[in-house]
Amino acid sequence: MDLFSFAPLAALLDLTSSGLMALTSLLTPLAGPSAAAAAVVLVTLLVRAVLIPAGIAQARAEQTRARLAPRLREIQKRHRSDPERLQRETMRLYREEGASPFAGCLPLLAQAPVVGLIYAVFLHPTIGGQPNALLAEVLAGVPLGQSLVRAVTEGAADGATWLVFGVVVIAIAAVGELTRRLLRPAPLGPDASGPGIAAGLLGVLHYATAVVAVFVPLAAALYLLVTVAWTLGQRLVLRRFFPLPAS
Repeated sequence: MDLFSFAPLAALLDLTSSGLMALTSLLTPLAGPSAAAAAVVLVTLLVRAVLIPAGIAQARAEQTRARLAPRLREIQKRHRSDPERLQRETMRLYREEGASPFAGCLPLLAQAPVVGLIYAVFLHPTIGGQPNALLAEVLAGVPLGQSLVRAVTEGAADGATWLVFGVVVIAIAAVGELTRRLLRPAPLGPDASGPGIAAGLLGVLHYATAVVAVFVPLAAALYLLVTVAWTLGQRLVLRRFFPLPAS
């Protein structure tokens, strides 16, 4: 069942498609055949600019978690046999500090609807009862509605397809590796194993994004590339304003 068959979601899909087409027409004199790809990139940058306050909240939350890590470990040692008490005491500590353990999820949650809409726009052959003109748009000869997996299974993966998706996927993985190396949580003590585990999980998530880019339409893969690159740059800047405690 297509969720976008419901009237409110169908209207939102139509609005997104119309907006991308208008932006594509506006960028055509500058970007030529790649105008639709440029429109996706521009939309991504606009979304991330709007979410800068959420990024700041994320940086503050990361700093707070690092500062509270020794006290949180003490709570875990004290109440490890009582999960309910452990959760209660953990939340109490965050309340006392005026922080939330979920603040770091804001940028990801806020972007989810945008990614979903871009994904959906480049999957539907018709939108609003009209042929989806965006499916005819390309980047270096590769349709923006094509995914690498689909191209391979349909036997349509030519040299341009492998090149474009290869560049996007490798770039996402490279940004993920840079993020893992440059933003590794600072150790808070000789017995602090938590940051190492967190860094490992963070690295897995970044590489998972590169894997996802293989399965989604090229337009959505472009969104993922731009957003992970923005995230790295933004976090490097904000880390200067909200540094983690020194080891």
